[in-house]
Amino acid sequence: MALHPYMEMRGNFSKIMFVLVGIAHAPIAFGAADKTLVSWVHLEDESVRAGSILTLQNGSEFDGIVFGELMTGKWMAGSDNWKRSEKNQEKYPDKDSAAGSLVQIAIVYQKDLISIFREGNPYASYPATNIDLLSKDNNFAVFGKRHMGGGGGISGMIEDARIYDRALTINEIKELVPNELSEIKPYAWWSFEDDASEQTGRFPHHELRIGARVKNGKLMLHRGAVLIAAKSKETARRGSQVPLLDEPYVPETPRMPIDPPDNWPIFHLFHPDVDLGAPYDPNSAIYYKGKYHLHYIYRNRAGISYAHVSSSDMVRWKWHPTVLVPQVNRHGMFSGTAFLTKEGKPAHAYCGWGSNRNWIQHAIDDDLDEWSAPEVMIPSDETGKLMVNEPYFDPDVWIMDGLYYGLNGRSSHQSPLIMKSDNLKDWEHIGELLHPDFDEKKLGVNKEEDISCPNFFKLGDKWVLTCISHRLGCRYFIGNFKDEQYLPEYHAVIGGNSRRYFAPESLRTQDGRRVNWSWFINGNGKDHRGTQSLPTEMSLDSNNRMCFRPIRELETLRYAEKEKTLIQMKKDSGELIDEMKGDHCEIELVIANTGNRSFGIDVLCNDEGRDGLRIKVNREKNLLEVGDQNGDFILESGEPLSLRIFVDACLVEVFANEKQVVMADKKRPSGSKIKDRIALFSGESDLLIDRLSFWKMKSAYQ
Repeated sequence: MALHPYMEMRGNFSKIMFVLVGIAHAPIAFGAADKTLVSWVHLEDESVRAGSILTLQNGSEFDGIVFGELMTGKWMAGSDNWKRSEKNQEKYPDKDSAAGSLVQIAIVYQKDLISIFREGNPYASYPATNIDLLSKDNNFAVFGKRHMGGGGGISGMIEDARIYDRALTINEIKELVPNELSEIKPYAWWSFEDDASEQTGRFPHHELRIGARVKNGKLMLHRGAVLIAAKSKETARRGSQVPLLDEPYVPETPRMPIDPPDNWPIFHLFHPDVDLGAPYDPNSAIYYKGKYHLHYIYRNRAGISYAHVSSSDMVRWKWHPTVLVPQVNRHGMFSGTAFLTKEGKPAHAYCGWGSNRNWIQHAIDDDLDEWSAPEVMIPSDETGKLMVNEPYFDPDVWIMDGLYYGLNGRSSHQSPLIMKSDNLKDWEHIGELLHPDFDEKKLGVNKEEDISCPNFFKLGDKWVLTCISHRLGCRYFIGNFKDEQYLPEYHAVIGGNSRRYFAPESLRTQDGRRVNWSWFINGNGKDHRGTQSLPTEMSLDSNNRMCFRPIRELETLRYAEKEKTLIQMKKDSGELIDEMKGDHCEIELVIANTGNRSFGIDVLCNDEGRDGLRIKVNREKNLLEVGDQNGDFILESGEPLSLRIFVDACLVEVFANEKQVVMADKKRPSGSKIKDRIALFSGESDLLIDRLSFWKMKSAYQ
């Protein structure tokens, strides 16, 4: 870690300045990645987290002047997944917010160095591999949120903001005056003298949303407010959470085409319009009056919305009109869960994207097509004061002992908070969910690991918390909930050691099962980008370890059964199974004696049994490997193996001994035909396969 010399050598200031930025006004060699971001801000609330006073973005890549994201009250260089951010900010100056005064913050990106300045004085500096954003087409600027599509916010006033297409020296930064054109012409300049227009014409279109406004020569922001400035009108609109529509929003009803492309899944839940950003997280799952309901996030022309499907069996789904949209609720629809009230009526709690708040709505009709106006979930502290500055998101609600409990997801370095209510309107802050005795060594995970998309429920005598970490992916805890705190006893990752099996959401079925869906982030572009996992029943075994099995209702899609028994294979050999072909099928592989260190099956192969997606049990590394994904899987000595494999076009989902589920997709050239052959392979010793069962699968959409 390279700390700014100002932190370590305060007494040698002149030498430091020479090393950092060169002699004042001396020419600086710069590359395509060189730039400077400058903004003058008056913060009204220094407790805000993860907002930006100027971000330059292109696609998912961005650089920004961010406040309080990783540490409260600290300025930092924000970037996509912290690729150009210094995470250890302990030595950044204390109490360095702009509260009470107008402060200039500048970030200089020069070659392989990022330097931050406050009022022209060194603040932090560290090496980083910078990227070129200025020369890219259709870049845009964001104020308020740290990036388009991100959370966080700023409460305060921005006087002036600029982007320079070179690395400014310290003296050049000191000479900048807000609302006066500098000798060095800026690449982009917002003076906010009259409105939010950009002065150079490089960002001719802008959108002010969620209360952002220009007043008295300043950009006025509060939590969640955002200004998007872009080269195109479409980009500016897309960046706001409540897009402006050319005509009133009329609820759309997604429909599966009569003759979908051959490469589409037919029994995984899959949004039928691949031209939209769809789908994302499953949310607000509930059983009510004979129907299972599930929502999932997708971006339509109305913004970040909730698609709604229902089913009588959790296999065959019907789309409802999309009514939960920003135009109705005044914010984007993000992660949440559904529940039945004490009166037995459906409700759901969710994160209002762009509002920095969690909200509750009540279903008005039995089909869940009409909802009440959202009501905010803000708890009060012990003095009765509303805790408006807490960054709440991804709520979960359940009933216990006649009270409603609300769990709020939290980012890294923060423990999830819980609250309670007797009426869903007045909430009392309880405190942190996780018990102080949380044993990091025993659990194998840091207590401060990100807990987003939480789902908290009871299985048997234990309490289960499913969630995601943006670093680890989908995971769960098993433990006890007592005295309004949760003490986990066990922790594991679900769906593979990657971040492509994501955002778990579950419901309790009519017959008492706990069924979960997760979002699979696949890599086949528009073919099926973002698909829900198969509905998966979760239960606990005798050792209080989680079991995963595909729900029995999926068996109703089976047809054309074939079976082979007692298949003898020599070591280091492969065998093409001629009588079993399919790219929409279920396969069950049973092996009683598994002495090999590695063995398995290839699916979606060519006629030679090659170029398929490999499913491998790696006993040496204790992994279940499915294509490029893998998950922890220990096959004990003498333990029989049972693999249930679901092949759905390019998607492959594998359940291993009910201990693990891993999902992957097979990459293929665009427009190429999907292969459908199956082949077995053995390892370093002979292998006896007791049973290989095969079923073709009907479409759930017919």
